[in-house]
Amino acid sequence: MIAPQPFFEPRGTPISIFQRLKGLSLLGYQVDLVTYPLGIDVYIPGVTIFRSLRIPFIKRVKIGPSWSKLLLDIFLFFKAFALLIINRYDVIHSHEEGSFAALFFSKIFKTPHLYDMHSCLPKQLENYKFGNIWPVIRLFEFIEFWVLKTSNVVLTIGTELDEYIIKRNGSINHIRIENRSVQGFISVDDSQVYKLQEKFNILNKLPIVYTGSFERYQGLDLLFHSAKLVLEKHPEVIFILVGGKREQVRFYEQSVRKLGIEDNFLFTGIVSLEESLMFQKIAEILLSPRTKGLSVPLKIYSYLSSGKPIVATKIIAHTQLLDDDMAIIVEPLPQAFSAGILQLIDDRELRTQIGQRAHDYAIEQFSQEGYLSKLETAYLSIKHSKPIREISLQKEGNIT
Repeated sequence: MIAPQPFFEPRGTPISIFQRLKGLSLLGYQVDLVTYPLGIDVYIPGVTIFRSLRIPFIKRVKIGPSWSKLLLDIFLFFKAFALLIINRYDVIHSHEEGSFAALFFSKIFKTPHLYDMHSCLPKQLENYKFGNIWPVIRLFEFIEFWVLKTSNVVLTIGTELDEYIIKRNGSINHIRIENRSVQGFISVDDSQVYKLQEKFNILNKLPIVYTGSFERYQGLDLLFHSAKLVLEKHPEVIFILVGGKREQVRFYEQSVRKLGIEDNFLFTGIVSLEESLMFQKIAEILLSPRTKGLSVPLKIYSYLSSGKPIVATKIIAHTQLLDDDMAIIVEPLPQAFSAGILQLIDDRELRTQIGQRAHDYAIEQFSQEGYLSKLETAYLSIKHSKPIREISLQKEGNIT
């Protein structure tokens, strides 16, 4: 498995990669994971972590494309190449731009390639201000086309990606395997939740929580301007923002200070997955003010499982999964977002109903059994050189 990420870190794609590894482990597979020299070692039965060469001046990797990532990817390529020379593998399982190397490796070593597609990489470049470098965009579009054309199996994580790859290649052999909530493999002690409330002095507050990265596309400026409108009517609210690197936290602390609402904001910085879930348990309302993106934010799966009501923006990253029965979905405007929050603050019964429907949906749609079954189908498709659809029908036939 080629994962061009700091592994492990408690954020989107590394969590998704962790889930894939955990699933393959439970299915009995042995995996050699090739990843960056950054991140925390985690133990997963059957998984061996191989890290590429450490580069002294690169201490961390920001989310999205960067020149640091490009340099790390070069060393990752050679590490993966060395392992492929030494060992004989049944599958090369790639993530993100690791698929570009896997495209080459699959041909050279005559090894099937499974591409785990978390997002459209050319669109990612555009979202991260590389859109004006059009030769790079065109190069990524060209390579992505060949990755999709030649991969034995493609995994997607949402309906929008399904539609995108079918437009690029109508005969593609693919299966959608949505991410699961982190509640699926981490438990939280209620006594620790109470201690956390005491620690931050929020026992008598109405906590509204955001968890995730502090990148621009996450819509934090929208959240702040919405919060100002909310606090005019409900000064007892405390907005808790879980995540963000130190310099990002400092920047956004200045933003709320300029708006005069700093006393109603708590910035925690980056915390463990366990603590992140504790803050979700504390919350009366959960927020996702994201303004851009095609892929469902991984936090949404945890939000659903938490049983707490969600306010989310009306963008495709949200609406391909959420609907009005399980969330308050509003336009990405301060007046609309604040109105959604106020609607839930003023109606406790509505909070309970929406939260319960979200929880029930998560239990029904994103079970461990379903996740493992889909992952197994993808690998059986490669093992038996048969299309996903045929493998799925065979499995259904065995069940009946």
